[in-house]
Amino acid sequence: MSTLVCFHAHPDDEAISTGGLMVAAAAAGHRVVLVCATRGEVGEPQEGVLDPGEALWERRMVELAASAAILGADEPRWLGYHDSGMIGEDTNDAAGSFWTADFDEATSRLAEILTEVDADVLTIYDENGGYGHPDHIMVHKVGLAAAAKAGVTNVFEATMNRSEIQAMMESQADLFEDDTSDDDRIDVNNMGTPAGDISYRVSVGEHIDKKREAMIAHRSQIGPDSMFLTMPEEVFAMAFGSEWFNVPGKAGTGGPTDVPLLPGL
Repeated sequence: MSTLVCFHAHPDDEAISTGGLMVAAAAAGHRVVLVCATRGEVGEPQEGVLDPGEALWERRMVELAASAAILGADEPRWLGYHDSGMIGEDTNDAAGSFWTADFDEATSRLAEILTEVDADVLTIYDENGGYGHPDHIMVHKVGLAAAAKAGVTNVFEATMNRSEIQAMMESQADLFEDDTSDDDRIDVNNMGTPAGDISYRVSVGEHIDKKREAMIAHRSQIGPDSMFLTMPEEVFAMAFGSEWFNVPGKAGTGGPTDVPLLPGL
């Protein structure tokens, strides 16, 4: 049995980008550990979800615990930083934000967890954090440094297949017209990684129901009317039935290799 550690920036990131891998690893008998850098304090809550007086971060901690249980992971671990918000927001530079964290301190916090659980495989994000979010970029940087410090050699960057995203947004334009394609903070043409530079594709179609269930657990962020949950089943499977991973520093792969689990598991 190996130990997979998935390091994420905010609650709900785990379900969207590595949820299938986590379920598959747990089903194969591996230990799955989920580490979250922040509690997602500056997310935008769905109307009517929070109880009177309830802070968003409190709800998101509960949601992450529920998602982790669905995905077969241990109880979540937290690095203790504040959500930095999207690029260009004032919250980027707020005291305690992950974006402004002392790098050595953050690295040591994660390295201690990696050592404690005897991690064999670590997932982080690609160097652009998938879509340029400051906290995602920090996950990449801190994750690489912590892995080196803890002696974890199997490190993989969760990414998105840019080529497939562009093709899907063209073929399913009606689903995307009111979503992130209109967010000027996100450059769709710079999201993820071109297909020819991706190292691995993990097909998670067998676990798509669990992945969707974990996404639903994040009710404060992913409402029943969201694009994620209103997609036809076949489109949802197309969008989320594969998870993509890079080997740090490796490009020009010619396209991803299909694997049931990442090397080291």
